[in-house]
Amino acid sequence: MKKAKVAIVKASDYESKEISAGLKKGLALLGGLEKIIKPKSKVFVKINHLSSSSPPERGIITHPAFTKEVLRLLKEFDLEITVGDDIHSGEQDGFMNTGYRQVCEELGVRLVNLKEIGFQEIDCNSRLLRKVYMPPLILGADYILNLPKLKTHSFTMYTGAVKNMFGIIPHGLKIDYHRKYVGNDVFSQMLVDLFSCVPPQLTIMDGIIAMEGEGPSGGNTKKVGLIFASQDAVAVDAVATKIVGFDPMDIYTTFHAHEKGLGIGAIEDIEITGESIHDIQVKDFKQSAVAVNLLRRKIPSFLYGYLQAELRLIPEVSPEKCTLCLECVEICPCEAIQSGQDSTWIDKKLCINCMCCHEACQFQAIRLKQRPIGRMIRKGGSLLKRIKSIMRR
Repeated sequence: MKKAKVAIVKASDYESKEISAGLKKGLALLGGLEKIIKPKSKVFVKINHLSSSSPPERGIITHPAFTKEVLRLLKEFDLEITVGDDIHSGEQDGFMNTGYRQVCEELGVRLVNLKEIGFQEIDCNSRLLRKVYMPPLILGADYILNLPKLKTHSFTMYTGAVKNMFGIIPHGLKIDYHRKYVGNDVFSQMLVDLFSCVPPQLTIMDGIIAMEGEGPSGGNTKKVGLIFASQDAVAVDAVATKIVGFDPMDIYTTFHAHEKGLGIGAIEDIEITGESIHDIQVKDFKQSAVAVNLLRRKIPSFLYGYLQAELRLIPEVSPEKCTLCLECVEICPCEAIQSGQDSTWIDKKLCINCMCCHEACQFQAIRLKQRPIGRMIRKGGSLLKRIKSIMRR
């Protein structure tokens, strides 16, 4: 089996010189950008930009300073470059508050909200998806450059290179898929199906400031100080999750993509260049409370079902933070969020725990609660690690 190659380089902050030096070193370790992308090609740069317009310092989006240095490198090769994501921001320019509009205008690079240019139906013919809607802009690109953010996720446990491609389908279809594919395992299979339709030719992950805990928008920032680069997006996810304390194959997107032959998820089959993976381990990286899902393939189904129910996070509205913007009402795939004149609340009987509301709320007004036993397991993180250790024996 041919090994995937992942370059890991250090970058201590988002200063231009620091990022530029790290990117050049990482790409050189892969043989150089000129060996990957041909001049005069059409390149689509897929950033991670949530619909909520949150400042970059919160660690939610691919940092615009990071993307800026990537674009500067691309512009040296006479390429037709477009940067984009599908974001739901009403009548406002969702890219303005995050700084992306300013960066792209400064560099003379096209920036698009994918919903504004339309989608076309294509065949998928995968495990769950037979057809899907994708932007013609992406389908017509010569190269897709994937710029994910290293983050935890309160539903899928981790969001990175594979999951970042979820952002290229229509907003309404995302909501429909959350409604249709309930549960981390099946939802992750759907993500892999989407990924298989347009796998990126190059992935460069922003791991300088990551998000830990209850990501992808409500967690805490964590300085990791790394940039990851590879032509194999699955391998990037495998290496990144290994460094922050996951078993890569416990992440369902990595597991299913590896099984489907879309990339390499097994660490032993990945050639790591640059920094040594053993020297840059993040020992105290906080995983999401739903990390018990990692045990699914290792414990009896009846016990897994019980633990999953106890650790399932329950979203609630914090009245003191809620501004009644109603974005959570609009994004909820099962119409579980109700609103009145003075308040908003979540019907727990209808909630499917997809965390769309938690992800969308830019005011952090969606708090996540847990049942008593779940809180005990979460607080005693060492207990979860001991259980995993026993299951591996």
